[in-house]
Amino acid sequence: MINRKFWKNKRVLITGHTGFKGGWLSVWMNILGAKISGYSINPITKKNFFDTTNIKKIFVKDYRKNIQDYKSLEMCIKKTKPEIIFHLAAQPQVLESFKNPLDTVATNIMGTSNLLEISRKYKFIKSIVIITTDKVYQNNENKIKFSETDHLGGDDLYSASKACADIISLSYLKSFFKNSNCGIATARAGNCIGGGDWTKHRILTDATEAFLKNKNLKIRNPNTIRPWQHLLEPLFGYIILAEKIFGNKQKKYCDSWNFGPARKTNVTVINFAKILKLQMKSESKLILNKKIDIREKKNLDLNSKKANKKLDWKCFLSINDTLKLTAEWYLANHQKQNMYNFTCKQIEKFLKIKK
Repeated sequence: MINRKFWKNKRVLITGHTGFKGGWLSVWMNILGAKISGYSINPITKKNFFDTTNIKKIFVKDYRKNIQDYKSLEMCIKKTKPEIIFHLAAQPQVLESFKNPLDTVATNIMGTSNLLEISRKYKFIKSIVIITTDKVYQNNENKIKFSETDHLGGDDLYSASKACADIISLSYLKSFFKNSNCGIATARAGNCIGGGDWTKHRILTDATEAFLKNKNLKIRNPNTIRPWQHLLEPLFGYIILAEKIFGNKQKKYCDSWNFGPARKTNVTVINFAKILKLQMKSESKLILNKKIDIREKKNLDLNSKKANKKLDWKCFLSINDTLKLTAEWYLANHQKQNMYNFTCKQIEKFLKIKK
């Protein structure tokens, strides 16, 4: 479980705080009483979690700079003196990596390297959690559950760049942080969903926009299977992990970790859309695209036994529960409710369900 006393007044830096996962993590840190700063570019979509929840007010410092900018990032770290860093700043999409390959590489590889190189200079940093992805594994479509010891790789540049970020992080750990007072770990999760994600080329974005207006939804890869999970589940794991590696006193936790869902939540895109449509009480029709986009892998699955056993962490929400929470968030926003308060209530609700 999360130690609330541990987080009280902790100085926390979240890179990518204007993004979907970074925004939710920022709200959670604020609930725990941490002093949060953020470093990120502006939100990449017009509709976004950061502005919808009006969370700018919860940050001690809000830096709008690119993670590729070494000098600005170091200035941010020197001024905010974070004890804990959650690194989420990234180019997060497979399809975007085909359009902007060099930017994907620069952001995901050099951005992560910048953070680690700067961090090894400052003793006030005690914990760094590098968030990567389930796509870091070399996926040959063998329908296996990837464990932390499986080979990393990537046929597309997004996957390859995140695999590189993961390798570099653990290399920095072994090369420079092994005997320091700062713990480093990498965290890999499945397809995270939840309220406030309007990222392009994602089924959740397309589906919620269509379902709220009762418009037809065209599904790009209907039979593709994904390890869906509500983002609060891996975020819970990241927070526990940051506690465990704090001060590098428990070196066994400074490693790579899977925070993936149970296999029963791995459903096809078409079934995902059907459940979400039902939860949102929509009259939209689903139109299947017969041409499959081969740029994305059809099957992804994570083995999270290590986190289950050593961190006492596990996913417990069913796919129905996951999509129910997600649908409720978008419906509440459509009804113009206070979305910061609603987000806080969903986090508290999640913690009560977990108990």
